[in-house]
Amino acid sequence: MIRFRPAATGRIALLAAHCDDLAIGAGGTLLTLCSARPGLWVDALVLSGGGTEREEEEHAALAAFCPGADLRLTVLKLPDGRLPAHWEEAKAAVEELRARTDPDLLFAPNRGDAHQDHRGLAELVPTAFRDHQALGYEIVKWDGDLGRPTAYQPLTPEIAETKADLLHRHYPSQRHRPWYDREAFLGLARVRGIECHARYAEAFHVNKLTLDLAGG
Repeated sequence: MIRFRPAATGRIALLAAHCDDLAIGAGGTLLTLCSARPGLWVDALVLSGGGTEREEEEHAALAAFCPGADLRLTVLKLPDGRLPAHWEEAKAAVEELRARTDPDLLFAPNRGDAHQDHRGLAELVPTAFRDHQALGYEIVKWDGDLGRPTAYQPLTPEIAETKADLLHRHYPSQRHRPWYDREAFLGLARVRGIECHARYAEAFHVNKLTLDLAGG
């Protein structure tokens, strides 16, 4: 098992198509990272849900998932499920985020995601963040699009349990969905943990990685 430890992570960026995507795909990693690095600068962009109860949920949830962080969250009003028809607006939003931040690490959807909004955003990320390490998170769903991830963040049992608790607490609008439950979130985390010799983990897809083996 190869372990990568970034020497300095003082600023991260988070991109999502919908409110709750970030918490589902990377909530445990955010809890782990922000708890270990107080004062971490976090810039987050969510493309849809603005002006609704979902925006309120997202603000409260990300504050809980990023404890001690300097969090800046923007939630836009693009219609859910229609990103391909609003490509220019989505691209402009991603480019605007890039103009105001230069993150050490980026979290975004992965290109293999079957949801058109997730996949479309994933395709936009490298057009704006060309020189940044991006981790593509995964979201379990009916489509059965979970693939073979290439990067893992182990989670302690406490972090995994806290993630499940926060997802239930902060997104009441999603509780009616048949896949949105504690068993699903902990089950996937347990499977990913097995794959990286941990109890629990979150997994990510990495499309490109540049090495600096000489340390220069």
